[in-house]
Amino acid sequence: MIPVVPRARVLLVLPQEALDRARVFAGAVMTKLKGPVSLQMVLRAFVDEGLRRQRDGAILANIEGQVRALREVRSRARRPR
Repeated sequence: MIPVVPRARVLLVLPQEALDRARVFAGAVMTKLKGPVSLQMVLRAFVDEGLRRQRDGAILANIEGQVRALREVRSRARRPR
């Protein structure tokens, strides 16, 4: 489960190579999970997991948790009260 934290704005400056890698990873995860995965989700997972390439499984699990949480929020919003 994703912990609830206060909202904050963060400026993240990345080299183009890191951003390109994140985009490729987002595309691969989107194909694997068969659902929408944003670049923001991938970058958040990279930060959460410490940008360790050898932990791609942990990054994938992190993104999958974010996708599930997003689906749950959207599902609740569609339900009549």
